[in-house]
Amino acid sequence: MSFDPNNIGLRNGNIFGFPYTEEEAEIFIIPVAFDATASFGKGTSKGPEAILEASTQLDFYSHHTKNAWQTKVFMTPISKELGKVNDDLVQKSLEYFDFLENGGQLDASPAFQIFVKEMNEAQTHLKAGLKEKVKNLIKDGKKFIVLGGEHSVPLGAMEAVSEIYSDFGILQIDAHADLRVAYEGFDQSHASIMDNALKLPSLSKLVQVGIRDICDEEVNRIKYDERIDTYYDWNISKSKFTGGNWDKITDDIMRRLPKNVYVSFDIDGLKPELCPNTGTPVPGGLEFNEATYLLQKLKESGKNIVGADLCEVGGQDANSIDANVGARILWELALLF
Repeated sequence: MSFDPNNIGLRNGNIFGFPYTEEEAEIFIIPVAFDATASFGKGTSKGPEAILEASTQLDFYSHHTKNAWQTKVFMTPISKELGKVNDDLVQKSLEYFDFLENGGQLDASPAFQIFVKEMNEAQTHLKAGLKEKVKNLIKDGKKFIVLGGEHSVPLGAMEAVSEIYSDFGILQIDAHADLRVAYEGFDQSHASIMDNALKLPSLSKLVQVGIRDICDEEVNRIKYDERIDTYYDWNISKSKFTGGNWDKITDDIMRRLPKNVYVSFDIDGLKPELCPNTGTPVPGGLEFNEATYLLQKLKESGKNIVGADLCEVGGQDANSIDANVGARILWELALLF
């Protein structure tokens, strides 16, 4: 199939309307439409579909990548089976969160204990499937980007990376530290992804950028865990307000990352006007160009990008700013490889 980057985008079912088949692809987008542990706003399970629809509206010239439109990207199908499981768990989770917010205690509710067990088992199954898929891709010399859904979903991919690489780091762009321990009883909560990642034996460094919504327990964890370097949003702003610049900050970020890097991009790391329908929007955050500059600096650093994820993109359709911005961040992530 031919592709003209100067013509109208093609709705051929593949991400960006690119012509590449699964056999031809070098980079695989793996959608995981799951948001059942999201404790504030729901809807990020619709993110992959909305991004897919919006992606054909992009233009594909890149000022830093020659012939970028020749990037061989393929998006695997969005699982309808997972969608049904997610919808069922979402309905139960809404009742559970209402119970907790009104002072309910999990220890006193056998019914909700059964639900939490059901959620944990569903996520363990999801994680195992993703882990196997990613391990096979890496062994075949392919690259991958996990497309959520909530931020819990890429744990299986991180586990796969940990089993293949003896040492790697995570660059996390996020409004939240995600260091809660089994938040709300969920072993793999969206708020616990980095706590779970830090259990991986070969993860030597976690560098967090844009963090601005955080609890005392997480701050103390960051303070005493030498593997974690956190660039709080308020410190980034202070530096820029007092004569510093983003270029120097990104240079410092690069120095803290090891040779092998996994990028975990929660869209709420950006300013909320760019992602108003994300699960937990927070004032402050990175400008779009600041985020893409950071990614470009990572590419130029010569580090080995071992994988990536993009999570928490909300919005119900391709016409939302969320889907538009999400598709553009996904494109920039694809150009890292």
